[in-house]
Amino acid sequence: MKEFKDYKPEINKCSKCGLCESVCPLFKINPNDCVASKGKFLMLGGVINGDLKFSQTINKYLDMCLKCGKCKSFCPGGIDICEILAAAKYEYMKNRLSGKIINFLQSRPVFNRIIKTGEVLSGLFRPKKGCADTSSPVVVYFKGCVNKVFPKTDKALARLLKHHPVKIIEPDFECCGLPFMTEGNLERFMQVCKHNTEELRKYKYDYLITDCASCADTIASYPKYMENAGFLLKNGINWGDFIADENMKFKFKKHLKVTFHKPCHLENDEFFEKIMNNCENIEYVKMEDYDACCGFAGSFALKNAGISAGLISQKAENIEKTGADYVITTCPACIIGLKLGLAGKKTKVISLLEFLAMADKII
Repeated sequence: MKEFKDYKPEINKCSKCGLCESVCPLFKINPNDCVASKGKFLMLGGVINGDLKFSQTINKYLDMCLKCGKCKSFCPGGIDICEILAAAKYEYMKNRLSGKIINFLQSRPVFNRIIKTGEVLSGLFRPKKGCADTSSPVVVYFKGCVNKVFPKTDKALARLLKHHPVKIIEPDFECCGLPFMTEGNLERFMQVCKHNTEELRKYKYDYLITDCASCADTIASYPKYMENAGFLLKNGINWGDFIADENMKFKFKKHLKVTFHKPCHLENDEFFEKIMNNCENIEYVKMEDYDACCGFAGSFALKNAGISAGLISQKAENIEKTGADYVITTCPACIIGLKLGLAGKKTKVISLLEFLAMADKII
């Protein structure tokens, strides 16, 4: 993995054109140059050229990023700001007490023990896995930390796949690594990157599936950090893609109106309308800025509570305008953010799998 100093060419490549400001969700509500990538590169350029030193102020702006990737998609030079921020964060945190504390809490013995405890306890409420014949698709399921702790997704999948047999393999995966990357804990990120890659090499499968957009996006980034990890991108889809491709049909007795929140890390959402077209008695209303960030973004909401609340409020307002009974999404973190914004409101927040499992009949 590259060190911060190795990113000097990319940082100097930024022309400070300001196009990133036009797509940055944070800059729209807080038009401070240092909020968008342009300003961050001015600061980091000063550090890498020896004119500035890392400080608490610079660290504050390193944390003031949703990691949504919109600036990278819009940047004429294709500069990956999130990758550079992770390297800068590592450089800032590596010799600080706060960094050592975070690294301890995210260490394999501590972090994995917490997830494993939740997984064991929730195992009492999970359905038994069904059997699939040899002709069934083989799926390696990257469940993610949230779904390891909470059994809702397993219950939904058990009903959805009852008449569409799938052989599901759940290797001994660790966290995808996004929380570690965000906090600049790059050693831990590389540890899980290597572990998860080695686990995947043990199996032959048709699809690598996750129902968390952030997990999928992080896994797709592994080849940037590890040689010979390109096979991870082969047949990597989410459950939405799989359900759409299987042409599964869902009959609801009660008429329901739904809308969809597209997570920032979901690369392709074409599956959603395909699925909705196969749902009887369901009316889909596309909300304004359906792909705008919900504002939660993990630890960002804790470090930038005021800004996060503003984004969540705007998203909730757009959802309410649709008059939907449910807002559907495919990211556990987004579900938390949306629930915060819609607390006490009519519209309920639900994952795609849980919503489809509510159908009165699945064909």
